[in-house]
Order: sequence, then C-alpha cells, then structure tokens
Amino acid sequence: MILALQLAFISVRILDVIDILLVAMLLYQIYMLIRGTVAINIFMGIFILYVIWLVVRTLNMELLSSILGQIIGVGVIAIIIVFQQEIRRFLLLIGTRYFSNKHFSIENLFFPRTKSFEIPVNIDAIVKACRNMSESKTGALIAITRKSDLQLYADSGDIINAETSSRLLENIFFKNSPLHDGAVIIKNDKIKAARCVLPITERLNLPASFGLRHKASLGLSESTDALVIVVSEETGKISFVEDGNIKLGISSIELKQQLESKLFES
Repeated sequence: MILALQLAFISVRILDVIDILLVAMLLYQIYMLIRGTVAINIFMGIFILYVIWLVVRTLNMELLSSILGQIIGVGVIAIIIVFQQEIRRFLLLIGTRYFSNKHFSIENLFFPRTKSFEIPVNIDAIVKACRNMSESKTGALIAITRKSDLQLYADSGDIINAETSSRLLENIFFKNSPLHDGAVIIKNDKIKAARCVLPITERLNLPASFGLRHKASLGLSESTDALVIVVSEETGKISFVEDGNIKLGISSIELKQQLESKLFES
C-alpha cells in the first residue's frame, strides 16, 4: 500500500525523457570512440568501481564508502589523464562534424559566403598513381584533407606545396626516394607535405596482416575527417579509410567513386 502511494507521486516529465535520451546518446558516442581499444577496459573498471561505491553507500558501510568516495572525488582528473586521446577525439568529432559542416559554421555565421572557390582535388591523378603503385606493389599512404587541414601532421614532414600529379606521387613513394617513408598530405590541388608522421590507432582487434600504414590510416581517420588511401607493399591492394572504417582491396574504379562521392557530396 505504501509502495503504491509512493509510485503514485512519481511523475515523468518530457524533460526527463529528453534527459535520458541525451545521456544514452552521449554514452553511445563514448562507446563508439573507445570500442576495440585498451580504454574500454579502463572505462569498464571505473564503471564497476562506481557501482560498488553506490552499493556500499546504500548499505551504510561508512569506512569503505568514505575510501571509495575519495577515489571517486578525484576520478575526474584521473579520467582526463587516462582518456586524453579519447577526449580529444570526441571534441574533434563535435567540432568537425556538427559545427563545421557546409550548412552551419561559426565562420559562415559572421562571414557568409554564397559560393566556394576552393580548388577541387585532382582525383584522376591520385587514382592513376594508386593504380600504378598497386600494379608495381609500391607501398603508399595518402591523406586527403576535408574540413581538418592536418597542419599539425604536415609540419611533422617536409613541406612541398606542389601541384598534384600522378608522376610526382609515384616518385615520392618510390622505395629509393628519401620521402617514401611516411604519408603524403594533399590539400585541394596541392601535395602539401610528404614524409609525414600520422597517429597509430589503439585498436587491438585488427588483423595480423595490417602493417603500420593501415594502422596509421585508421589512427588519422579516427581523430580527423580526412580521407586516407593505403597501397599495400606486400599485396599491392588498395584500401580506402574514412571515420575509422576501412575498405580493403578495392579497385581503382571503386577508389574514384569513393573519392568523388566523399569530396563532392552536397
């Protein structure tokens, strides 16, 4: 009877439902960022510790509750230290995908533009170079900028700022070239830099056949909105990477279709 009376006073507002949905969406985004990495195990450990603290506090176990409470109290600082890469990736996700798209951005809010005059990427030159390097089994790693300019990674290599051409790309990745070890960054119609160092993914569930080029392509695509192309030195297969998803062994025709759809989508 008492329980029935208590339940009668419980009211669920629309704001409560919105609150629950927002929390669920936030937790889902966090899970998508840390799944397959070491961070997921750390996150589960913190979650279990928090549940234990709630149970201990409910049972009025003062000493243990006090100890766990102190740990939880400084947990925010520990989380920032442990999950600094994931937090950075999450902030980049919000900044590049939700506030820098073509329909809304801070820049367009104060400086509206009616037309874009950006030079398009020379897709044909990139596809031709990848096809030739695939046939000769020349390893390659090419990152194409979109909203993120990748300046931090370009500064880690040698600045070129040359017109994009298939011959230049093939010469850069030629095995005896001093620039072949690393990634090429392409912005608009320019090869911005070569021999660039890219971040390595922290995923643990990757195939054993993945080398440093594949891991670096995943690492960059997880933290930026760049499009990344990998040509395997062992098999000659072409891979296309975006948003942490990799398409293995695609043809040059499929590569061209992917680039056209991603770079010139409305």
